[in-house]
Amino acid sequence: MKKSFLLGLGLAMTAAASQAAAQTLTGAGASFPYPLYSKMFAEYREDTGVSVNYQSVGSGAGQKQILERTVDFAGSDNPMSDEAMKGAPGKLLHIPTAIGAVVPAYNVPGVTQPLKFTGRVLADIYLGKIRTWNDKAITALNPGVSIPPLPVTVARRSDGSGTTYVFSDYLSKVSTEWKTRVGVGNSLQWPTGTGAKGNDGVAGVVKSTPGAIGYVELVYAKQNKLPFGSVQNRSGKFVVADNAPAAAAAQGVVMPGDTRVSITNSANAGAYPIASFTYVIFYQEQKYGNRTEAQARALKNLLTWMTTTGQRYNEALDYARLPANVTSKVRSILNSVTYGGKKL
Repeated sequence: MKKSFLLGLGLAMTAAASQAAAQTLTGAGASFPYPLYSKMFAEYREDTGVSVNYQSVGSGAGQKQILERTVDFAGSDNPMSDEAMKGAPGKLLHIPTAIGAVVPAYNVPGVTQPLKFTGRVLADIYLGKIRTWNDKAITALNPGVSIPPLPVTVARRSDGSGTTYVFSDYLSKVSTEWKTRVGVGNSLQWPTGTGAKGNDGVAGVVKSTPGAIGYVELVYAKQNKLPFGSVQNRSGKFVVADNAPAAAAAQGVVMPGDTRVSITNSANAGAYPIASFTYVIFYQEQKYGNRTEAQARALKNLLTWMTTTGQRYNEALDYARLPANVTSKVRSILNSVTYGGKKL
């Protein structure tokens, strides 16, 4: 009888542990979608009782943690490359959760009208070639605007950043010099600038430094009440970042089955040129380590909700919703998730 009692107690404790595991999920990575994820995860907990602990540590750190299997999922603004995924102990999957815009936010006292930028000018600022705000390359784009001869302070990320990847991906498409001298990546050998951690860190540098310019996700500029410029797209139109122009960057994009794609410098007439999907990265086979099936199912349920019902929160926080052709790919990817070789 004692043995039966202990066996029953052990089974009950195992069931309770499995249920507890399913009630908490962990993620880490991109700061780009952090305002959206904070809202989503708060609402999801309210609806389901499942807590999601997401650490905004940068896309590079998130990718490292998913490779090490210390989190349930990683957040990243750039998809991992084939080379980066070679070190993974299992097959990694990517699903987009939103479309966001990276904006050139600035602090130029006395300038009240939004400034215009081209990709070439932004590249030359970050190459250290444009050093004052009244440089002729800037004033020529902004006739009639009185721009002071203030030194330019370049603010950029110090951590491994998907926002950096998106920004440098765009600059590499519009500036041959940037492409050959600096290139594309989460972490770069910067020619100039003051480093800060996270989108919030860069926004903080811009806000506190007269003459500063920094690239941040749109919501960080708005939350910090920072002016940000319009950027000329491939059609020659100067576009101010917003949900519709960011969404336009994804229109007509041929979406690969694994959803890993760049939408910067879109040819669409109304598109904002520095736009990107932001991704969640996770393992296709969920049975590893001490993970339970309940935990694996909880992750799949969360990701399904984020890309369906959870999309209702995107636009109010200045992220565009996923287009229909993307959500169909997402469904296929989530339907491929397995636990012990069996589909969840």
